[in-house]
Amino acid sequence: MTAPTTIPVVRSLPSPGSYLCGLTWFDGLLWQSDQDAGRIWAIEPGFGEVVRELACDRVRADLTHHDGVLCQVGDRPKRLVLVDPRTGEVVGTKAVTPPSGRLCGTEASADGLWMCLRGPAVVQLRDFETMTVQLEIPVEGSPSGLTVVNRTVVYADFETGLVRAVDTRAGRIVGTARVEGAPTGMAWDGYSLWYCDFRARRLKAIRLDDVLR
Repeated sequence: MTAPTTIPVVRSLPSPGSYLCGLTWFDGLLWQSDQDAGRIWAIEPGFGEVVRELACDRVRADLTHHDGVLCQVGDRPKRLVLVDPRTGEVVGTKAVTPPSGRLCGTEASADGLWMCLRGPAVVQLRDFETMTVQLEIPVEGSPSGLTVVNRTVVYADFETGLVRAVDTRAGRIVGTARVEGAPTGMAWDGYSLWYCDFRARRLKAIRLDDVLR
């Protein structure tokens, strides 16, 4: 059920870009990608300082990391573009079959690679090496980005301004909350959920408990 009021933002940082796509938490930093700028930035979460800037003209959607490498949703049809976080060099790609533009969100975890796709809207768990689907859960809305906290996948819906939590064991939505602005990429820093507010051009943190309430 949609929360009757917008849940509070507990932290807010400016984004260096204008077309906020992906977000992930890696090596104590927020990494944010921007399609128009063709950039991936590493942002210090205390004061929002950009500590690294990588050129990446293949950005199309969300961002995650796996085994020390950034994994950017990019290209047409969409695939994972593997980027060295130190140099920005593209070190490989991984196809997402069947090829399409449906992929919008992704986050790596100990279980594998979580993805959200549109048309129809589903959350998938894939094996990172083979990219085969291990689990698929139908979900609501039009997903734009996601993150994972233990066995809970949290995904953003840009069009409605909602964030939804999915219990991956039960295969159902267990929380829905309205957030400020238009959420795209999401990340979990171990304490808070972060999302890109596309309209405000800011990175905003919310509490997981407020989504599950």
